[in-house]
Amino acid sequence: MKRFLLALSALAALAGSARAAEDWQNPAVNQRNRAPMHASFTTDSPRVSLEGIWKFRWYESPDARSRDFFRPGLDDAGWGTMPVPGMWELNGYGDPLYVNIQYAWDGHYKNNPPFVPTEHNYVGQYRRSFAIPADWAGRDIFLAIGSATSNVRVWVNGKEVGYSEDSKLEARFDITKYVRPGEEALIALEIFRWCDGTYLECQDFWRYAGIARECYLEARPRARIEDIRVRAGMDGAYSFAAILSRGAKGVKYYLSGPDFPEREVPASGRVEGAHLWSAETPELYHLRAVCMDKKGATETLEQDFGFRTVEIKGRQLLVNGQPVLIKGADRHEMSATGGYVVTEAEMLEDIRIMKELNINTVRTSHYPNDPRWLDLCDRYGLYVIAEADIESHGMGYGPETLGNNPIYKQAHLERVQRMAQRDVNHPSVIIWSLGNEAGNGQNFYAAYDWLKAWDKSRPIQYERAGEEYNTDIICYMYMTYDDLVRYAENPAITRPLIMCEYAHAMGNSMGGFEDYLDLFRKYPELQGGCIWDFVDQAVRWPSEKSRTGYIYAFGGDFNDYDPSDNAFNCNGILAADRSWHPHAWEVRHGYRSILTSATPEQALDGRVDVYNENFFIDLSRYMLRWEVIADGVPVLAGQQDAPAAGPQQTATADLGFRRAALDAIPGELYLNVSYVLRRADGILPAGTEVAHDQLLLREAPYRLTAADLNGRRWAADFDPETGALCSYRLEGKELLAAPLMPCFGRAVTENDLGAWLQRRMGAWLYPEFRVKSLVRESDTVEVVYEVGDGLATVVMRYSLGADGSIAVTERMTDVREGAPELFRFGVEFAMPGAFNTLEFYGEGPFENYIDRQGASQTGVWKQSVADQYHFGYARPQESGTHVGMRWMRVTDAAGCGFEIAAPERFSASALPFGRRAIDLSISGGSRSKGGDQRHSLELEEDGLTHVNLDLTQMGLGCENAWGALPRPQYRLPASPRTFTFTLKPLL
Repeated sequence: MKRFLLALSALAALAGSARAAEDWQNPAVNQRNRAPMHASFTTDSPRVSLEGIWKFRWYESPDARSRDFFRPGLDDAGWGTMPVPGMWELNGYGDPLYVNIQYAWDGHYKNNPPFVPTEHNYVGQYRRSFAIPADWAGRDIFLAIGSATSNVRVWVNGKEVGYSEDSKLEARFDITKYVRPGEEALIALEIFRWCDGTYLECQDFWRYAGIARECYLEARPRARIEDIRVRAGMDGAYSFAAILSRGAKGVKYYLSGPDFPEREVPASGRVEGAHLWSAETPELYHLRAVCMDKKGATETLEQDFGFRTVEIKGRQLLVNGQPVLIKGADRHEMSATGGYVVTEAEMLEDIRIMKELNINTVRTSHYPNDPRWLDLCDRYGLYVIAEADIESHGMGYGPETLGNNPIYKQAHLERVQRMAQRDVNHPSVIIWSLGNEAGNGQNFYAAYDWLKAWDKSRPIQYERAGEEYNTDIICYMYMTYDDLVRYAENPAITRPLIMCEYAHAMGNSMGGFEDYLDLFRKYPELQGGCIWDFVDQAVRWPSEKSRTGYIYAFGGDFNDYDPSDNAFNCNGILAADRSWHPHAWEVRHGYRSILTSATPEQALDGRVDVYNENFFIDLSRYMLRWEVIADGVPVLAGQQDAPAAGPQQTATADLGFRRAALDAIPGELYLNVSYVLRRADGILPAGTEVAHDQLLLREAPYRLTAADLNGRRWAADFDPETGALCSYRLEGKELLAAPLMPCFGRAVTENDLGAWLQRRMGAWLYPEFRVKSLVRESDTVEVVYEVGDGLATVVMRYSLGADGSIAVTERMTDVREGAPELFRFGVEFAMPGAFNTLEFYGEGPFENYIDRQGASQTGVWKQSVADQYHFGYARPQESGTHVGMRWMRVTDAAGCGFEIAAPERFSASALPFGRRAIDLSISGGSRSKGGDQRHSLELEEDGLTHVNLDLTQMGLGCENAWGALPRPQYRLPASPRTFTFTLKPLL
């Protein structure tokens, strides 16, 4: 209490000296003359865009800046230019800087809120003149700046107009008295890289500076609607509450909807049988509000809205009375080319991909998004968790947290209040979030209390509140599977759990993702969460070393001075260019809302159960497509209407084939079932697949036939020193370029690095194989190795067949007690690069792993070796593996090569790079720590095809990327193991 009272005294002193203190260092001054926030709406008032090329001058520090740059007569001919909107660092001024937790000055300046450093606190000054239309006379003229980081000060015609902080909400200023309609007006802006508000903007993203979003002048009549509040519930009741300016005498309301044309309505009433808004049914009504003065209409305001109700009952979040499952993703507002400047076309692309991935919820991590994004979420159907621009992660969660610092109370409140006031009418916004990773305390209690009183129609969440009172939803991040079960089975809980972040999708990740969905579907109290995160934040940057002429750069790529968290901003379901990472398919499958199942008897008789997991729609908009494959080849197929399953109901589909038809078909049989749109649905075109499942009908072993060399010669050689198979020739053509050797390591993934597996399990990465014995007989070779410093003994036995095939058995024995777990258990070798075609019967078509194979399907897949590595990963790492293999062929253009088969399913890969070339445990890391920043797009093929064959490889994991291991069932304890396979020559 004493400390809090002292802090209150400090606040009073700071406020008392506000005139003396510079406002960019003063949390008591967050704005001057900024117009009050109002709900986002459109009007028929005229606008002039401020976007385009401005004169620009950049300074190294506030002390170096010009103090009179805003003068109308100033000669700015020698100035540079800057696009508006545009980020400085992407237009030649300063370097992009990425850090996660710390502030951008970390290592050079000690945190000392509210004061920020002056060194490297760059300042940008802008100038541009605009013609003010003559017919704007008699109107109030406003200047709007959509987003300015970290602050903005405005002058018009040499006069200071105002000041604003909060980088992620628009600032509007009344400039009427500073301009003359019919004349030009000089607008001058000044932006600092950092200000006292920067302490609340310590988000995990690029720390750019500049202007983003829409900027414009608007001329509004003096009699106008200042703000409007729309309330509309699932019972059809609505109310419109307008705040009018002086001179306005009233409002006429006109309403239209999907079920009726426009008609005049009272300010409150009821729409009988109203079409309800949800992410599945984004039904919008259109409000036209006409402001009236004593002479008649002055201005028309337009607003889309939806009838829907959000509430918490019985430990569940309900939308329109239904306990929806949150299938979400966290999305930074980030472009690979524009930074914070995200075009509407890019927003539409994100919406389309989210719908393709069956994502139904987006969290605006970690700040209010562009209002156009919310408009699109309203229109196309996405639930939104709207988050305030508050994150002070770099201050920690203890005594120094700004969440409990009274000098920042006003800033906390304003940021929450302005977000809610702007976004309140969006039906897509179903949950408010007070911020992210900023501790908890008095400031957040005050923000929760205000918001709860101001808007009773939505729940509020805040992760750092834990289970304190100021969160209506328990929204812990990165909970373990066991923690989720403990929460769900605790009878004392009263609130739903929706993880604000989970399934950290960094690099080759998302292993175990569908295990989360299994829990969400089992326990009603676990209502899902938001994957971290939607898209890699890497920035497209020129590179002479890259195969494409550019790389996707991340932290540490630009200089040795700035702090960096390297590639930790590349955790997306998508790559930075919005191409799909392989795990995106796993997200689409895990988040599907049509699930197909069957007992073995049902499936063999052509009947499947179809569960409609949607909460508001039936399946009438979908077609069901099916095919039966035998040993990977389609043999039966059909198409029909999806069954008539209502929301949350199961119906049986009869596909029309029977067991007798299958009995006549030899081989292993699978049934593939998919669901596609019959017609366009919102942003998705007709034919879009929304769900699929694969069911095993009949298992059958793969029988490897003898090689048919037709009398042609073959020869196999073994290294006399190592005992390794080092050469295999067919009619003089060499099939091996590097010997076949045991392999227990992999090129580490981002999750491996985060868990320090390169150290904890590093003994298996590149161990020495010391020959203990080597026995050669006429048709067998057996070599016994000691692995590393007595880690284990490995026996490799080769049996040469008369047809040229080689049966290989790998056995691990004598494992040292306490030996670390293995990355994989298998072998590796290389073939000349001409063997560049991969064909296999196993899980495909995209790469998959033991804990990430829900979306993949068993089939026969033929692909190029060059396409096996996923270049979308920002940094090199393990890639290209396929599990569930029965056989695999690596061949050249003439069909010559190897077929590999095993009595039990195995995993394998064939890459144009060696393991060491893509292994960050060998080299890499941040520039400032002496490493060489490595990028997948700068990898160079070495002219070989590198093959790995595994009995199994450990999983990828996704609980987090800073220490968590894959689940125990997806790991490989060091223990005796045996892997048997056959190399068969192909001609």
